[in-house]
Amino acid sequence: MFPSPSGSVPGAAAPFRPLFNDFGPPSMGYGSHSTYTDLLSVIEEMGKEIRPTYAGSKSAMERLKRGIIHARALVRECQAETERNART
Repeated sequence: MFPSPSGSVPGAAAPFRPLFNDFGPPSMGYGSHSTYTDLLSVIEEMGKEIRPTYAGSKSAMERLKRGIIHARALVRECQAETERNART
């Protein structure tokens, strides 16, 4: 058994601590909130295209591809903002 992070009884569940709050990851500033929220919405929309893609829908596959391209761009923006905020 691994020791629990709280230092209590081995095997006891550690208290749940969310990695992100409702305002985005802690390393990002207020200005990046919209970029991060946009990324979450794109990912959520992409999730809706998964099943139709497996079922053979070509239009869903195209929307998924466009979503991936958009998500990549948003991830790059979020990374750039995080790096800028880390320098200040």
